[in-house]
Amino acid sequence: MTCAAYAELDVDDRDLIPALRAQGVAPRIAIWNDPQVPWHQCDYVILRSTWDYSQDLQAFLAWAGSLQGVTTLANSLEIIEWSADKHYLGDLASAGVPVVDTQFIEPGDRYALPSRQFVVKPTVSAGSRNTYRFSPDRIAEAALSINDIHALGKTVMIQPYLESVDTSAETAMVFFDGSFSHAARKGALLGLDDQDHNYENGLFIREHVTAREPRPDQLEVARAALGCAPSGWLYARVDL
Repeated sequence: MTCAAYAELDVDDRDLIPALRAQGVAPRIAIWNDPQVPWHQCDYVILRSTWDYSQDLQAFLAWAGSLQGVTTLANSLEIIEWSADKHYLGDLASAGVPVVDTQFIEPGDRYALPSRQFVVKPTVSAGSRNTYRFSPDRIAEAALSINDIHALGKTVMIQPYLESVDTSAETAMVFFDGSFSHAARKGALLGLDDQDHNYENGLFIREHVTAREPRPDQLEVARAALGCAPSGWLYARVDL
């Protein structure tokens, strides 16, 4: 399952097609909001590169809900709803999972900006869209960005910027059916001076990704986070 901008898939995704056929599966690349797709003829629907979901989350969730009783969707609607909105960070924090300190700001709410570098972004986003990094002397610019995100009808998150991202980057861990599969190093995306990000197909910033072996404590945190998610997920990724 993909979106119109990625109808041809990435190079690594294309390798899935012959691999699935070798297992006796008849794969079809489909665009989630294409009204011509006969979903009732699909035995199984797997989300892959539906990068535009965050631009109209309600339409995306309505489409996912329409598949109930028609075919099997992986991951389930309950998991999609939970993971699509970063309010889930509150669930993780309540369960004792270490997360970045986060303020959730609704339109009209009072808020305090950190006295160090910080990040402003919506709770519903993908690929760093509408995500900005500011220094404490750019309060006015930050306020404008917060207003712009609110104008989109979205909740704003304010978080301190973790400088370790610049040196150690992020560690993304991928799990399938409850088991750890592999991890990747994801380089920093947000600069202080350039707020005009170069988005791939208008959807996300192209990342620099390489292989990485996670530490045992990172795997422990990832498993704790997944323990807070709705049950029954087929695949998941946890970024630290």
